[in-house]
Amino acid sequence: MTDLAEARAAHAGRASRARRARDIVRTEGPAAARIVVTVAVAWQVALWLGADQPPVFAAVVPLVALRGDPMTALGTSLQRALGVVAGVLIGLAVLNVLRPSTATLTLVVAIGLGIGMVLRAGGGLNIQVAASSLLVFANTSPEAYGLDRVWETAEGAVVTILLAPLLWPPDPHRVLAAIAEDCRVRLVRALGGTAAALGTGPAAARDNLPLVNAHAEAVRANAARAREAERAMRFNPLRRRHRDAVRIQARHIATSGGLSAHVATLAREVAALTGREDLAPDLARARRRLPELAALTSRAIEETLSEGDPRPAVTAARDFLTAYAREDSRPLAVALRRPFQQILDDLDQPPR
Repeated sequence: MTDLAEARAAHAGRASRARRARDIVRTEGPAAARIVVTVAVAWQVALWLGADQPPVFAAVVPLVALRGDPMTALGTSLQRALGVVAGVLIGLAVLNVLRPSTATLTLVVAIGLGIGMVLRAGGGLNIQVAASSLLVFANTSPEAYGLDRVWETAEGAVVTILLAPLLWPPDPHRVLAAIAEDCRVRLVRALGGTAAALGTGPAAARDNLPLVNAHAEAVRANAARAREAERAMRFNPLRRRHRDAVRIQARHIATSGGLSAHVATLAREVAALTGREDLAPDLARARRRLPELAALTSRAIEETLSEGDPRPAVTAARDFLTAYAREDSRPLAVALRRPFQQILDDLDQPPR
């Protein structure tokens, strides 16, 4: 009997590993194939253009640009190309005036980081400028190295920009649908958990706060991804039919990013107020009203992020909020209602 159980467990383990392997291939396989094809094309084009050394710099661009989110390949390629060109020019200019030394190295890095603050290409600090400047120092023939690196990098960037939207392009519409669902689940859980924490002890309310903050941070990160997906649609000719749908999805997810701040505020208020003996009667009244208000507000959030019509749900939540305000105007009730009011105000705003 034991041998049979062990055999079944081993079989289940192998099946689980096989499923994970298939999932990895299915999700990451297209990205890997996109990199392989783009690297090969960039290399071959550089050879056709007359590269007399292995055109490594041309092949590095797609390898770096496509290693992350494929929807941001254009920005990464531009950032790398601009950084390489600027960095090589800085390195050559400084070496024409100064001899390699610690002071020269410090100067080049400082200038490179300063230029990298300007040549952002839609991203953050472009450290490629400083890195390319330093690589000029390491070459015995800086002038030849610099020229090769500039034109090969530019060629690799052009190939990446042209091929990335055409080779197994990501579907922003489907990606944003998954992101919107994640935002919906997180916001609803955060609201429901906070309303439930109000009816427990102070320890539970304090424990709820980091959970809500984690949900809020994830929703804000999702909003940033949605903005990237929307920008990427401008350079994705195979997904043009989804452009309007993606724009609306991205706006709704951006709204959820703002809602996360109000949800976190509510959790902080509940953590600060729960357990105070001087507020016991006010807390008892709030416990009777807050769960239903949270449920109605959650319904409005769900309708927004599922591309439904949130107006009926928003109206129902507002009506309940108005009745609650008439019933209880004490400071504690006002403080607890304010985040809900801000959430409903944000949901009432049409997507821009």
